[in-house]
Amino acid sequence: MDIVSFRPMLVMLVSLIGAGFIIANRDNPNKREACSLITALAKFLLVVSMIPGILAGNTYSFTLFTFLEEVSFSLKVDALGITFATVASTLWLITSFYSIGYMRPTKEHAQTRFYACFAVTLSMTMGVAFSANLVTLYLFYEMLTLITYPLVSHKQTEVAYAGANKYLFYLLGTSKAFLLAGMILTYAVAGTLDFQHGGLFPAGVNSTVLVIIYFLLLFGVGKAAIMPFHAWLPAAMVAPTPVSALLHAVAVVNTGVFSVLRIIFHVFGVDLMQSLHLGTVTVVLASFTILMSSLFAMTRDNLKARLAYSTVSQLSYIVLGGALLSVSGMTGGIIHIANHAFSKITLFYAAGSIYVITHKTDISQMKGIGRQLPLTMAAFTIGALSMIGVPPVSGFTSKWYLALGSIQSDQIPVLIVLLTSTLLNAGYFLPIVYNAFFKAPDEDHEHALAGDKDGGGHDEHHAVSEADHKFLVGPLCVTAVIAVLLGIFPNLFLNLAKLVIG
Repeated sequence: MDIVSFRPMLVMLVSLIGAGFIIANRDNPNKREACSLITALAKFLLVVSMIPGILAGNTYSFTLFTFLEEVSFSLKVDALGITFATVASTLWLITSFYSIGYMRPTKEHAQTRFYACFAVTLSMTMGVAFSANLVTLYLFYEMLTLITYPLVSHKQTEVAYAGANKYLFYLLGTSKAFLLAGMILTYAVAGTLDFQHGGLFPAGVNSTVLVIIYFLLLFGVGKAAIMPFHAWLPAAMVAPTPVSALLHAVAVVNTGVFSVLRIIFHVFGVDLMQSLHLGTVTVVLASFTILMSSLFAMTRDNLKARLAYSTVSQLSYIVLGGALLSVSGMTGGIIHIANHAFSKITLFYAAGSIYVITHKTDISQMKGIGRQLPLTMAAFTIGALSMIGVPPVSGFTSKWYLALGSIQSDQIPVLIVLLTSTLLNAGYFLPIVYNAFFKAPDEDHEHALAGDKDGGGHDEHHAVSEADHKFLVGPLCVTAVIAVLLGIFPNLFLNLAKLVIG
């Protein structure tokens, strides 16, 4: 049953209102950050309040206005949208605490702008999650790109602007050149842009036209980071770690793969995808991205850069699952939205914790760091095991369903891709864990820990203490625990995935 409700609009508006309060309290950091936390909590509670209704088979919709025949600015909360919104709102709440622990010790400038842009970013993210049609999704998709530019370029250095400009060029370029054209053609052919279970195209449409529309839409979603439209993501790692964590483990990248799933499920539909063999071609593109980005990750010594290429790979697991068009495969792709988000954000949080406490950014500098940062590196290990697919962490559940889906679809080469990528995941994550816990620190690092006895007794032990960074270490422990719990108790997102698939 479709329920007309203002709640979808309120979910989007609450963080816009919160951004106003954040700006109004710019001269009082405590009040400013309290506004951020309260806003994040309000958004989370509003999203969660709709989950029981969605699980009962209902949807929530709200239309603001109609501006063309059969085209409206409308929001609709369904099972796929609530999956994405639940993940994003939960992680924004946790990241709000983490941001305090990161931004204050590093004395980052323009913190009010940072928190305000974060709040608006979550409004745009919810707009994408709850879009009822392609044009609403497109508008929020574009606004998300623009509002995140100040976050990516936050440091305002030459390197930061170069990375942010590349980010903007790729995302605006692909959306304007491909996504917009695909949307216009969709309307011309189908006469509607409203998402529909099973697809929105009528029977008898020329197959060549449909294929062209599909690839315009697919490549227009640059945020999905399918190769060769992936280079913006590593470039955007110039942003502060809280930005990298939420935007490049949740908000921006998940907006991309979420939009691809919308295209597969609710623009084309499974039957049309199968008849045009579009699933097979998409599987090939996703498989190539998974393997190549994993190889790139192995060559990167900078920890955030390695995590960035890992994200490119993991995003294509979601696309791969949707494109397999089998029940298990699609289930694996949908639940990986959550499983990847909680695991990857744990890894980014850990990278930020390492940087704030020890000022280290390169993996080669991190020998023995697990002895100084045991909680940080324990959480990192959990996130890494999830990415590899080791039970009982949540990433295993995703890979299990993807493997079953490849068998159901008679796509045995996909099973080989999954197994190969698992080995590659282990190849670039396990050495970090091994070096952290089982190798002795370098001599210069040991000397720093011993303190500068000739320089007035300066003691660096205090500098590497996790106890003084509760706002950093607490959130990463929480997300690590959630990553394990999602592996043991996956039913919420599995039930939502079943509703999406129908």
